[in-house]
Amino acid sequence: MAGSTARLAAVETLLQLENTGKPVSTLFEAVARQHRVEGSDRQLAMKIIYGVLRNRDHLDRLLDLLCERSADKIKPFVRQALRSGLYQICFLDRMPPPAAINETVNVIKARGLPARLQGFVNGVLRQYLRLQAQLPLPHDPDGNGRPVLNHPAWLTDRWHRLYGEKTMIDICRHNNLEPLLSLRAGSEDARRTLCEQLSRDRVLWEAGAYAPQCVIVRDFTGPVTEIAGIRSGRVHVQDQAAQLATMLLAPFTADLAVLDGCAGLGGKTIQLIELAEGKRVQVTAVEPDPRRFRTLKESLASLRDRADIDLVDRPLQEYAATCTTRFDRVLVDAPCSGTGVIGRHPDIRWNRRERDLAGYAGRQLELLSTAAGMAAPGGVMVYSTCSIEPEENEQVVDRFLDQNPNFCMSDCRRHLPGTCGDLIRNGCFAPLPSFGLDGFFAARLVKRIKDD
Repeated sequence: MAGSTARLAAVETLLQLENTGKPVSTLFEAVARQHRVEGSDRQLAMKIIYGVLRNRDHLDRLLDLLCERSADKIKPFVRQALRSGLYQICFLDRMPPPAAINETVNVIKARGLPARLQGFVNGVLRQYLRLQAQLPLPHDPDGNGRPVLNHPAWLTDRWHRLYGEKTMIDICRHNNLEPLLSLRAGSEDARRTLCEQLSRDRVLWEAGAYAPQCVIVRDFTGPVTEIAGIRSGRVHVQDQAAQLATMLLAPFTADLAVLDGCAGLGGKTIQLIELAEGKRVQVTAVEPDPRRFRTLKESLASLRDRADIDLVDRPLQEYAATCTTRFDRVLVDAPCSGTGVIGRHPDIRWNRRERDLAGYAGRQLELLSTAAGMAAPGGVMVYSTCSIEPEENEQVVDRFLDQNPNFCMSDCRRHLPGTCGDLIRNGCFAPLPSFGLDGFFAARLVKRIKDD
């Protein structure tokens, strides 16, 4: 029954996601607590949820071929159960198909749905097994010869216009893969220990192609907390793109005042402290969300002997109204649509709408303008997002510079490793999603010492 509980939690989470559009991680945590899903069952439930989201269009194509009615005409809970059952049969090699079918039927039973729907689900999944050789594979084109990309049309149409067809398809296919685990070692000693442990445990790893402290792990299947250095805070889970964006605040000299204006869970704040090791920096981290602030506080607790740390649990605008400090380095890692990290958060593709972008851009410009008023003359400010949409990136920076002539652009190329040259566009750090690298954007802005 444990497996049935995991699958029920997966189906209920997928249903709530479709009904509410809330982040899937938040929904799953609540469902997992309700059903007491833990350990390996938790891992299975998450694998099913994320797998369905990464392959939804392909799964619905199969359902359209297997059912007399189209997928969108099937009762919502039953549709999600069928998607999860098909995903297990199609993609989980270690899952015996009969077990996946029986457990999916058990989910229908656990929901209290009538026997006819239990029979319907059983029949559709067994029909797939009978017809499997005749049915399309995930990369087979649709009836019009187009690839099935498992992204909403508004997003693929937009990326086609922005980046061309080939790049659009590459982005979508990358997003449909399970992401690699990217780690950042806080020191050379921590990196050496990490790599030695991974090699000793016969875990495949490689150095990041761009960020010097990055280690990419290919096939680690245990709890992340078992990785050397994670528990002690010497190693952190962080994508290369985020690591590189923080490096744009260099150079770090002694006695700097540093502001992380949108600190979140603290990944970039910790990296800032490590980059400025021994320089007697004063770091202020702002995070108004209570849940995130608690995690931020816990994450930074062990670093108070390495920097003077001030934590602020208020919105940046509210803090700015009373703050008299002028900061030498300012990071604004602004809330955004997240279209550059869809590979890690596959629910984003289904939760966003094109009309959302204007709202994000307005809030981003407000945060950037507020932070600018807190920057010292000659100070460096980095604006970053995990979006690949121009409205949230270049256009926000252009509007900001128009309104703030006392700031100028600084070419990111000069402050990143030489391997990053192909990630720079018009002086900004702007990688698209690819192997070992999230889609990202960062602009480096310098406040003039005197107005022109």
